[in-house]
Amino acid sequence: MDTSRRLLLAGLAGLAVAPTAAGAAPLAAADGVTVAEERFARTIAAAHAPDVTCARQSERYADAHWPEYVVAARAVLDARV
Repeated sequence: MDTSRRLLLAGLAGLAVAPTAAGAAPLAAADGVTVAEERFARTIAAAHAPDVTCARQSERYADAHWPEYVVAARAVLDARV
């Protein structure tokens, strides 16, 4: 599966539990987040970047906003188990 399809699927999977702009408070960056959760949260954040056509911009968005997507990442990872 190519990278763009993975990002799209990760973004779609995270939509159900993605934070809303008004109500989500970001988590502290290192509060009990596993490596898998962080990586998947970054993937979901990159898929939700305003301009996903620019890899550098979506990577910067993911670096800045991944703590907001930890809940979505946990939900998806827990559903796979």
